[in-house]
Amino acid sequence: MGIFEKFKSGFKKSASAFTSGLRDIVVKKEIDDKTLDRIEDYLIQSDVGVASASEIKEIISKTKIDPNKDLTAEINNILKDYIISVMKPLENNEFFKNKEKLNAILVSGVNGVGKTTTIGKISKILKENGNKVMLAASDTFRAAAIEQLENWAKKINVEITKSSQGSDPASVAYKAIETSISNNFNQVLIDTAGRLQNKKNLMEEYKKIANVTKKIDESAPHDVILILDATSGQNVLNQVEEFNKIIPITGLVMTKLDGTAKGGILLAVAKKYKIPIIALGLGEKEDDLQIFEAEKFADAFTQIT
Repeated sequence: MGIFEKFKSGFKKSASAFTSGLRDIVVKKEIDDKTLDRIEDYLIQSDVGVASASEIKEIISKTKIDPNKDLTAEINNILKDYIISVMKPLENNEFFKNKEKLNAILVSGVNGVGKTTTIGKISKILKENGNKVMLAASDTFRAAAIEQLENWAKKINVEITKSSQGSDPASVAYKAIETSISNNFNQVLIDTAGRLQNKKNLMEEYKKIANVTKKIDESAPHDVILILDATSGQNVLNQVEEFNKIIPITGLVMTKLDGTAKGGILLAVAKKYKIPIIALGLGEKEDDLQIFEAEKFADAFTQIT
């Protein structure tokens, strides 16, 4: 299955819900003010965000649309162009490329977003691109997290630095980076404990991990990736807000987009925070993490189903 087909398949729920809802609103041959208001309300309900909904409404109102054409398709085209204009600048095509020197990636996210699994999937793509990858099992809060990351390391044949449950997470990260430098690894992915935004002690550990990496390299961590679960809806905005306060986020990965009818939340996040989007989770298989491309996202989200 090609990348667009995966995007199309992954966004089937969102696209189907969105276009069917739009057809229920656009029942006249022309779009009047009342219909515009209903479209704006519907966009907000679809989780694209108030700011985006308002701008899209304004664009529709100023666009001359041929009443003989399929109005839903025409509005979808306007939405597609808008999505691309907002999200194209947030592509990060450099993230998965082979790095010449060590790149320490701090990976965060609340429990249940698929953080550890996503680390494994990211590592697989990095390795396929010629990177030498080390995993750091710094989520020592849960024994299951260490075991899960170890299973991924074995599955994709990369190295892992780990310790026992309850040990100091920062020391694991430090050892992983130290070992990586000594053995010419160029990518270190550091797993961290979840539920951070409402557990002060875990937040302090999270900051400590970042600070410890700086003892080896002042510019570390070189990337700070936040994993988000699309099925959480508007709550992901709060997660971005809170995590970004602790350590500035350099990239986002949104998972479980195949499991929600409200994939528009990614547009709301993009519009509000303008943080680069690294990849999207569109399924449970190890190859179902797709590198983010704005045009493919827009095409899949606005497809007529």
